[in-house]
Amino acid sequence: MLTKILTRGWPACVYLFARYLVGMVTVAATPIGLLLSWAIPGITAGLVQAANSERRTATEYLGLPEEPPLPEAADRKPGDVVTLVKDRSFRRSLRIIPLSLLTIPGLLVAVTAVFAVPSALLGMFLWKAAPGEFTLMGFPVDSWLDALTLGPAQALIGVGVMGWGAPAAARGYARGLRRLLAPSPAELETAQLAQRVEELTRSRAGAVDSHGAELRRIERDLHDGTQAQLVSLAMRIGVAKQLMADDPEKAAKLLDDARDGAEQAMTELRGVLRTMYPPILQDRGLTGAVAALTARCPIPVDLRMGALGDVPAAVEAAAYFVVAESLTNIAKHSAAGRAEVQLERRGAELYLAITDDGIGGARVGDQPDLLGRGSGLRGMMHRVEAIDGHLELTSPIGGPTTVEVVLPCGS
Repeated sequence: MLTKILTRGWPACVYLFARYLVGMVTVAATPIGLLLSWAIPGITAGLVQAANSERRTATEYLGLPEEPPLPEAADRKPGDVVTLVKDRSFRRSLRIIPLSLLTIPGLLVAVTAVFAVPSALLGMFLWKAAPGEFTLMGFPVDSWLDALTLGPAQALIGVGVMGWGAPAAARGYARGLRRLLAPSPAELETAQLAQRVEELTRSRAGAVDSHGAELRRIERDLHDGTQAQLVSLAMRIGVAKQLMADDPEKAAKLLDDARDGAEQAMTELRGVLRTMYPPILQDRGLTGAVAALTARCPIPVDLRMGALGDVPAAVEAAAYFVVAESLTNIAKHSAAGRAEVQLERRGAELYLAITDDGIGGARVGDQPDLLGRGSGLRGMMHRVEAIDGHLELTSPIGGPTTVEVVLPCGS
């Protein structure tokens, strides 16, 4: 029974003591903080952060799921009082000041819970050393009758406050603080929209970079491969035309070489086009294309696919390239003995997961690591984010490595 009381009461007392200390610091800093907040934007931001910190602490104490914090303080210049007054997060975080005063009765509850029983025992057994100097239940102790009646009563009250009073006070304070400092629905919507805009800006920048790199690669492939073949082809046909009258046999041989060059140029051109939108997607759909990728992989791949339904072309291409890049990385860098590809439709989203049992340690980066990994994963992420998808990489040292992708498919 005593253990249960201490288990319930001690964390509550610690919480109340800590809140009192934080509250007194807040009250002490309030006058100078309010005077300078109009001139120093950092004070405003610090107050909002303090309010969010108190809400997180209250949430952790109550054992509740974490809730969205107050949006950050509005950006403003020193002396910009209009923006300061209009800042909803700042105005709401000001409520932490009167809440700090409520920590004083909370401290009294915590002190009673912690010290009532020890002081009762001391008063009961040591009153004889200084009669009238020890008090129990607020009364001086002058006799054994006082000690044996007031002492147990104070101890019982201390046990009750420790087991029930302190937890109730701590929970009440924590719940009230969370309610008063919680952002309003309008503030949450504004913060979510701002976060969404930031995510879209970041993904757009990544998509633009990825698109630029893709265009440069296509230009390089066409310049170094197909264009060179076509220039050589034109030269052979020109020479053959000049030799047609004087040496028909040599001209015919040059035309044969030109035909072979044309076929080779067409092959290279098809290869470049295949990297833009693989023809196999048009021919077999995403299911058949992914099955072909797994069948060509040099290591065994377990393929698990559900019904995909109607998938937009951009989503099909992104999913195909993610599988292709992932299987290439697995074969080249992971030292894996087996891989698994899971592809299925989950409502309005396409879910894709590629897992291998290799060495792990893969990271997303702009530059490849010592094993040559990283830049390809960055390209995959840009391709996925460009269509409002989400990619998550889990790759602890020693494996396994899992690439999970969620792509929106509309309604």
